[in-house]
Amino acid sequence: MAIKLKDIAKTKSRLAPGHGACAGCAAPAILKQALYAAGENVVVSFATGCMEVVTTIFPHTAWRVPYIHNAFENSAATMSGVEAAYRALKRQGKIDKDIQFIAFGGDGGTYDIGFQSLSGMLERGHNILYICYDNEAYMNTGIQRSSATPLGAETMTARAGKVKAGKEQHRKDIAAIALAHGIPYVAQASPHNFRDLMSKVEKALSIKGPKFIVALSSCHVGWRFEMQDAIKMCELAVKTCFWPLYEYEYGKLKINYKPKEKLPITDWIKPQGRFKHLFEPKNEHIIEELQKEVDRKWEELLAKEETQG
Repeated sequence: MAIKLKDIAKTKSRLAPGHGACAGCAAPAILKQALYAAGENVVVSFATGCMEVVTTIFPHTAWRVPYIHNAFENSAATMSGVEAAYRALKRQGKIDKDIQFIAFGGDGGTYDIGFQSLSGMLERGHNILYICYDNEAYMNTGIQRSSATPLGAETMTARAGKVKAGKEQHRKDIAAIALAHGIPYVAQASPHNFRDLMSKVEKALSIKGPKFIVALSSCHVGWRFEMQDAIKMCELAVKTCFWPLYEYEYGKLKINYKPKEKLPITDWIKPQGRFKHLFEPKNEHIIEELQKEVDRKWEELLAKEETQG
């Protein structure tokens, strides 16, 4: 798909303005980009979380497509039922048009609480695209750590103080876990590169079977940076290779962006208040560990792509 700005400008957004998202939130950009690429005939399920709360405050809705609000844990399960019902009705001749199915969830509803239903959806082979907008913590309920929270980041349940220095574990690699299900398409994206994100959504929806995309969604409230820098923070995550842009299509890896000059991880974490404590002398070893992990995973990706020929 050749993404053209003039076409986007002429297309009515399928997520209406005037919702209650925080100023400077990257998540609405992810939703708008994904829905633009999906086209008109799309049904959405959405796990409880930031974007569900701010877009569906009763009696209003920002959604201009069929939308189902789910509990925290069952966006994938709900859409599995919808997709199965659609297939049955199509076999019976009661529906004749093609419909796309997208299940959305935040990192809490994807990496953690909704992981079981996501795994079941992928394993059963439903023709559904699951998109996770990943802001790296439970932002909607007070900034608690999730398994997407990076090592050393401070949250309300992983405090930085005299005893501990933020989260003590590295983040879970949810894309690798999705890939382990043997599904035909897995990708990592960022809203700062809208052409890449939308192309990945379009490609995923053209493939039959379960698909998974995880997009980084910067949160100035939880990450504690200047609200006007939301997209910049996503871009820095990519340029430091903390958040590489890549896709697996039928198991074959393609890295979509390779920075000419890979920036140090400090360029990404220094503007964020949740990492402020890491720059104290007693905690600087955590920065070194973060950098080593980023370097290791980036080198693994490069080597894997190269060995494919």
